[in-house]
Amino acid sequence: MNKEYALDTAIRILGPCKLDSHLPYRTWSDDMHIRIFVNDELGDGGWSHTYDSFEAAGPRRKLYFDPGHAKCAIVTCGGLCPGINDVIRAIVMEAYHAYNVPSVLGIPYGLEGFITKFKHHPTELTPDMVADIHRFGGTILGSSRGPQQPDEIVDTLERCNVNALFVIGGDGTMRAALSISEEMNKRGLKIAVIGIPKTIDNDINFIPQSFGFETAVFKATEAIECAHTEACGTPNGIGLVKLMGRESGFIAALATLAIKEVNFVLIPEAPFTLYGGGGLLPALENRLLTRKHAVIVAAEGAGQHLLTQNADTDASGNPVLGDIDELLRREIKTYLNARKIPYSIKYIDPSYIIRSVPAVANDKVYCGFLGQYAVHAAMAGRTDMVVAKLQGRYVHLPLELVTRKRRTLNIYSELWRAVLESTGQGMLKGMLPDG
Repeated sequence: MNKEYALDTAIRILGPCKLDSHLPYRTWSDDMHIRIFVNDELGDGGWSHTYDSFEAAGPRRKLYFDPGHAKCAIVTCGGLCPGINDVIRAIVMEAYHAYNVPSVLGIPYGLEGFITKFKHHPTELTPDMVADIHRFGGTILGSSRGPQQPDEIVDTLERCNVNALFVIGGDGTMRAALSISEEMNKRGLKIAVIGIPKTIDNDINFIPQSFGFETAVFKATEAIECAHTEACGTPNGIGLVKLMGRESGFIAALATLAIKEVNFVLIPEAPFTLYGGGGLLPALENRLLTRKHAVIVAAEGAGQHLLTQNADTDASGNPVLGDIDELLRREIKTYLNARKIPYSIKYIDPSYIIRSVPAVANDKVYCGFLGQYAVHAAMAGRTDMVVAKLQGRYVHLPLELVTRKRRTLNIYSELWRAVLESTGQGMLKGMLPDG
């Protein structure tokens, strides 16, 4: 049942902002709040439709830090995603050219870069150094997975006299940023912690679309088009594409809608069955008998209920997934062979290509805004927050809000209904919620 839920959207500030900004703007974001229409798609499922007030992102008349004496640091964590270099570049350019910050440190290889035993050394990032990095995928700082001790990270920040830390990463990284800030509070340190949410799966809570996601969908459609071409090139051809999406099927769903050549899309949120009435394999058989080809798109986290559960976790603490592609290929082979139906399966996994490419134009614009607004927030003493775009407006969100849970695709939504209409797979079991 829907229920009212009051959000705590207050942003913590390190202290009174007493310094005048010298930015040459006529519009400022001081004390400006934006009312956002919050519904089930934006927030946690089960919320009633309501408006909530969020602090606007943007430059402030009054600053907490003296920019001319401030030092910033940037760290990138987790898997690669299109646009990371664009965000790094935007932060460096804004800090140097808008605020005249004298030093921006790049922390190498994620949170490892703070830990002495790994013997990584920070890099001084300058406008000349980052001028062309947006042309390339990946991150010039490198990355890593896995937790590191907050006290050791804060030790390094103290030694380096850092005033503002920009953390670019996903759900686990944002939780780490919150832990780092809590350690700073224990020590009474005045260091701003600003998160820039990064997840190619688009699964950070309360963030409707993360940077790099549009690029990922675009590249995914290219792989699906190739799978369709392969499937059409042989009798009973089956094109199978595995896309990113551990717990959320957003890339698979949006790419399916974009390319219109997918017959079955499998996502973690919709627990399908293989056999019997409403099963995937009988539906695939019927598709081959009537149309002579089929395209299947599977998010990597789909069908885990059909696989042997693994208690292991990866370096980021995520459960190790079973191989949905191996399951599908094995079961399709067994099923069709038993019915003496000839077939050909062409399997494509474009994941590392998608993760590593440069961002497309719209994502580049988005990354630029995120980097600029992150610097504005830090100079004004904001902390424990991320910069986000909600319903066309850039706002500040508390780290606590975005780390409550992972965002998943709502299979009650219009988005999923459109996917079912596009593929025609609405008759499969598990595609719609019970009742």
